[in-house]
Amino acid sequence: MTGQIEEPKFNLLSKDGDFELRAYESRIVAETIVKGDFSDAPSDGFRRLADYIFGNNTKQTKIAMTAPVAQEKSEKIAMTAPVGQESLTDTNGKGAWRITFTMPSAYTMQDIPTPNNKEVTLRELDPEVFAAVRFSGLNRKSSVEEKTRQLRDWIKAKGHKEKSKEPIYARYNPPWTPWFMRRHEILIAVDPSN
Repeated sequence: MTGQIEEPKFNLLSKDGDFELRAYESRIVAETIVKGDFSDAPSDGFRRLADYIFGNNTKQTKIAMTAPVAQEKSEKIAMTAPVGQESLTDTNGKGAWRITFTMPSAYTMQDIPTPNNKEVTLRELDPEVFAAVRFSGLNRKSSVEEKTRQLRDWIKAKGHKEKSKEPIYARYNPPWTPWFMRRHEILIAVDPSN
């Protein structure tokens, strides 16, 4: 947890400076897909997801905010998908991003309120092992690319095999947090058997 904000639960498997190997528990995410560039997509996605947790759902229930907001990249956008920040590219080569909020751990898929906005969906993620690197400062694309390269180098040096083609970029702080105090992470799923 960061202060009063719940974060996804994981077991720390190893730590090496800013690099960690983590085993995450199963968790539910609310997600939406937005088109745009690396910098603009998170705010559009955040607004949709915030609308859902602030009560635009079938139970008109407010859901506690959690951290991080994640953004992830992928190769294709499924036509039916609306959704941390994960980059997606559609068949026309247009960029898009999967933006996710992790839901509070008290919810199950059976009791979590359903989003009213069809562009917001819920998904349960299986337990998974991630390599992660933490850094602070501004969330510039160049910083993310450099940290991603460093994380991939660390994964390779430790003899782990990447499971996902694209990293997940996680933001932990609200926009009013001073830039030098902002916490960011890059996460890449790895094969736990290595």
